[in-house]
Amino acid sequence: MKFQTPRPRENLANLGRLLGYRLLNNLFNSELNLVRPLGQDYPRFHIYLKEDGPNLLFNLHLDQKRPSYGRETAHSGEYQGKLVEEEKQRIEQVLANLNS
Repeated sequence: MKFQTPRPRENLANLGRLLGYRLLNNLFNSELNLVRPLGQDYPRFHIYLKEDGPNLLFNLHLDQKRPSYGRETAHSGEYQGKLVEEEKQRIEQVLANLNS
C-alpha cells in the first residue's frame, strides 16, 4: 500500500524508530528499508520510506514469511487488507501526534 504524509521535522532513521520500526538497510535510491516484526522475525510489516520534498512516501506491506529464491520466487507480501490498513492508520496517528 502506497501512501504519503507531510514530512515531520524528525530525520528518517529516528522517525522509523518512533514508529516502532528497525532499519534493515539503506537502499541505493535514498530509501530506507524498515521492518516491524509482529512476533519473532515473521510475520512483519515492511516499509520502504523516502522523502519527496515536503512529503514522506511510504510503500507498506506485510511479509507473512521469509522470501524464498532460487528456481522459484515466492514473496508472501500483502499490500492490502485489514492489517495493512490498520498499520497505515497507526502510522498516520503517530505522525499526527508528532506534528501537533
